[in-house]
Amino acid sequence: MSYFRADNLSLHFGGLKAVDSVSFAAEKGEILSIIGPNGAGKSSIFNLISRLYNPTSGKLYFEDQDITGEPPFGIAKLGIARTFQNIELFENATVLSNLLVGRHRHCTTNLWQEFLFTPEVRRDEKAHRRRVEQVIEFLDLAPHRDKLISGLPYGVRKVIELARALCTEPKLILLDEPSSGLNVEETDDMSFWIRDMKSELGITVLMVEHDMTLVNRVSDRVIALNYGKVLAMGTPAEVQAHPDVVAAYLGA
Repeated sequence: MSYFRADNLSLHFGGLKAVDSVSFAAEKGEILSIIGPNGAGKSSIFNLISRLYNPTSGKLYFEDQDITGEPPFGIAKLGIARTFQNIELFENATVLSNLLVGRHRHCTTNLWQEFLFTPEVRRDEKAHRRRVEQVIEFLDLAPHRDKLISGLPYGVRKVIELARALCTEPKLILLDEPSSGLNVEETDDMSFWIRDMKSELGITVLMVEHDMTLVNRVSDRVIALNYGKVLAMGTPAEVQAHPDVVAAYLGA
């Protein structure tokens, strides 16, 4: 069985078929990219996986478990994290505080223990901070650790969004246009980190991306969508050469 699988996944808004009977699978340790023109249904698939939307039909499986009915917090507990195309950070908190939010799924203490700041809470707090510091080092965020998000440039915020997702210790991470708004140098850095997430952290990556240079650099396989349907699957070169994909991007 595949590590992650979508079977005949559909999402309809009235007569609009945002996702139309899409099936695909990702293997453990793979970087799988989803490409397609605007409105192809790419982000809608991510919203279905992270359970922000309920599918009209179809099933989702992770580690051979049917996760179609899981609530969003259940998806996070299973080890699936995501970033957003539009950055969702706490503007008036520090980088460190934002990253500690990503540790919430690993909390083992209850409210009264937190209130009394028991030894168990102190022990967990130290463990969470150690993990956050590892992520800060991994993504070269040490110079920004204690700065407020509101004072940081867009490119750094984009990395912090990724860092918060990594702080959850995901098995599968959904990257929604990770290079959007980044310059060439920042995109280069992002490509290295995505590859390192696979090779050093053992994370399976599912990525939606428009930048084909980034897609070509990091992807093991690519899926092309248009109007909610799968046009082609294969290596980056195979998919980009597919006549239906060329027609979708350039016109028939």
